[in-house]
Amino acid sequence: MFPGATTDREAASYVVVGAPLDATTTFQPGTRFGPDRVRRFARTYDDYDRRTDSDFSALGVCDAGDVHPWDDVKAYLDHLAAELRSVTYDDAVPVLLGGEHTVTYAGVQAVDPDVLVVCDAHLDLRDAYDGNPWSHACVTRRALDDLDVDRAVIVGARTGSREEWDRAADADVEVVAPEDARGWLDGLLAGDDDPFAGESVYCSVDVDGLDPGFAPGTGTMEPFGLAPREARDLVRAVAPHADGFDAVEVNDRDDGQAAALAGKLLREFVRTHAVDGDAE
Repeated sequence: MFPGATTDREAASYVVVGAPLDATTTFQPGTRFGPDRVRRFARTYDDYDRRTDSDFSALGVCDAGDVHPWDDVKAYLDHLAAELRSVTYDDAVPVLLGGEHTVTYAGVQAVDPDVLVVCDAHLDLRDAYDGNPWSHACVTRRALDDLDVDRAVIVGARTGSREEWDRAADADVEVVAPEDARGWLDGLLAGDDDPFAGESVYCSVDVDGLDPGFAPGTGTMEPFGLAPREARDLVRAVAPHADGFDAVEVNDRDDGQAAALAGKLLREFVRTHAVDGDAE
């Protein structure tokens, strides 16, 4: 159980669901261990948060356990989306723990947002990778092309194929490079601009969006990424607009750094959404 998830499903405002999919990882596997690892390394966090003056255990969080995958990735994603959609039908917010980034497709399918905001080192805009359109390297493309998301904002992206950068030049994609992230986030947090006004948002954090010096426990490390405070501020800025959240691509190949960050960002999302968003 995620620490502080003390509410039963019927009364929950937030429902944590684990999705330990590890089917298409292209370098270091291990995302099947991600959900339990995030839960484990969140055990040390204090219940009380001074910034929001909130006790996490009082925010109506339920941990519904894991939805275990099988070989047919598309069938699994559709099943996972149905499980997450049942959360939205109960007027609660789904909070997904991956698993590889492909599981974000299910979160987006369930929430049906206008905008997908992603923290990611990679563009994930391939139409297929090694012939597989359901690879983790295709998830943002699938959300745009198959789920009719109006636009995607990819924060921290610093690598991609020629095809992906061509797709990123289209009007429905905005890329915020790591070196531009601090200024972009400061503008959001200061209220200088509200790019999500009147729109529903889904927020996805791929831990490889952070620099691997901070989060080495991930499948495809890419240097020169975001700092933890930048990822935190991204979550804080987006959470009030968001109807769903996930943290993905944590594996078991470090001493807990990636899992600890993912667990903390999950808490930041819930606390900020509860205080500044539309949570009941």
